[in-house]
Amino acid sequence: MKKVLLCISALVLCVCPIIGQQTPIAFTNARIIPIIGQPIERGTLVIHNGKIISIGANVQPPAGAQIRDMAGKTIMPGLVDTHSHIGGGSGADASSPIQPDVRILDSFNVRSAGIQRAQAGGLTTVNVMPGSGHLDSGQTLYLKLRDNAVKIDDMLIYDKDGKYMGGIKFANGTNSLRTGGGAFPGTRAKSAALVRAQFIKAQEYRDKIKKAGNDASKLPPRDLAMEALVEVLDGKRMVHFHTHRHDDILTALRLQKEFGFRIVLQHVSEAWKVADEIAAAKAPASIIFIDSPGGKLETVDIDFKNGVALEKAGALVGFHTDDGITDSRWFLRSAGLAVRAGMSRDKALYAVTMANAIMMDLQDRIGSLEVGKDADIVILSGDPLSVYTHVLETWVDGQKVFDRNDPKDYIFAVGGRGATTDEIAHSDLHCFDGDLGGGN
Repeated sequence: MKKVLLCISALVLCVCPIIGQQTPIAFTNARIIPIIGQPIERGTLVIHNGKIISIGANVQPPAGAQIRDMAGKTIMPGLVDTHSHIGGGSGADASSPIQPDVRILDSFNVRSAGIQRAQAGGLTTVNVMPGSGHLDSGQTLYLKLRDNAVKIDDMLIYDKDGKYMGGIKFANGTNSLRTGGGAFPGTRAKSAALVRAQFIKAQEYRDKIKKAGNDASKLPPRDLAMEALVEVLDGKRMVHFHTHRHDDILTALRLQKEFGFRIVLQHVSEAWKVADEIAAAKAPASIIFIDSPGGKLETVDIDFKNGVALEKAGALVGFHTDDGITDSRWFLRSAGLAVRAGMSRDKALYAVTMANAIMMDLQDRIGSLEVGKDADIVILSGDPLSVYTHVLETWVDGQKVFDRNDPKDYIFAVGGRGATTDEIAHSDLHCFDGDLGGGN
C-alpha cells in the first residue's frame, strides 16, 4: 500500500500545470528590455495567471505577491523563432513536389530533447516547419514551448476562433529540383510553373464552393490539399517561403503578387542584393547567418550585412535558427552578429522577438513586455548581446520551463549525457529526481 501511495503522489506531482500561476510574481530591481519602449533600469515586472499585469520603474508589487530580486539581471520577452525543426517532425514524401495537405501536427514528438534545448536558449514560441525538399512540404505549427507536454495539443496556440495556428512551407531553389524529369521539377522555371498551376487550381476550387452556396449537391469533392491552399489565398494561412538566391527571392515575390497571398521570406541569403525590392513588396524577411555549412552553392553569397541592408531599406527583419542549422541555445547570438555587422541594437533585439511575432500573427500576445500580453519572459545574467551572457530562466505563460540552476535543466544548456536523448520523457526530467535508467 505504501508503494502504491508513493506512486500516486509522484503522478500527482508530475501533473505540472500548463496554465498561469495562481500567486502573483514580482520581479524587482531588474534591467527590463520591453522591446516596445525604452529599457527600464531597476524596474519591476509583475505576472499573474499567465499574463503580464504591470511593468515599470515605480511599480508596487501587489499584496501577497512572491518577490524575486533581480538585481544585476536582465529581463526581456521570450524569444520567438520563425523557422525551426525541433521535435523531429516530418513533412511531405517523395510522391509529389506539392503537398499542402500534409501536417507536421501529425508527426511532432513532444518528448524530443530539442524542445528543452530551445527552452535553454530562451525560446518560448516557435514556428515548426516540415523540410524544404519540396515546392510545398506541408503545414507548419506555431507552438508555445510549455513544460511537461504529453501531447501536441498541450503546446498548440489557438486563434480567436478556436483554431490552432500555423502557416505553410513553400520553397524554391535547388532543394526541390530533381534531375531526370518525373513529378519533381528539373529547373527553376518549372518549379514556378508547378506552383502557379496549383494556385490556379485552388482558385477554381474556391470558385466552385462559392458558386454552390448552400447546395451541398453542387459542392466539388472534398480536397484537403485545395482546402489548405484556399486558406492561403484567403489570407488565413501565412506562406513561409524558403528562398536563397536573389532571382529566387524575386520569383517568390512575383508569385505572391500574382496570387495575393501573405508571405514571409525565409533564409534570403542574398537579401542584400534585393533589399529594396523586398521592402517595396512589404515582405517580411526572416534571415539566418549560418546556413548549410559544408557547401550549398546557392548560399555562397550569404552575408552578415543582410540585416543592416534590410533595415536600411525599411523591411521587417527577423532571425531564425533553422534548428539544427543554428542551435536554438545560441539564438541570441544572431542579434549580436547582426549588430556587429552594422544593424541597430534596437532592431536586432526586435528581430528575435516582436518582428517574429508579427510574422506569425501573434504580435498582440507575445514579442514584447506589455500589460495584458502572455507572461513569456527570459531572464539573462547580463546584456543580451554579450557572448558572456547566459540564459538563467525561461518562462512560458507564467510558468518556469527552464532554470539554469536546476541540474536537470543545466545539462540541456551546456550538453552532456542525456542532453541529446529524445527518448527521455520530457515530463520525467522535470518531475523526478534521480537516475532515469541510462538517459538522464
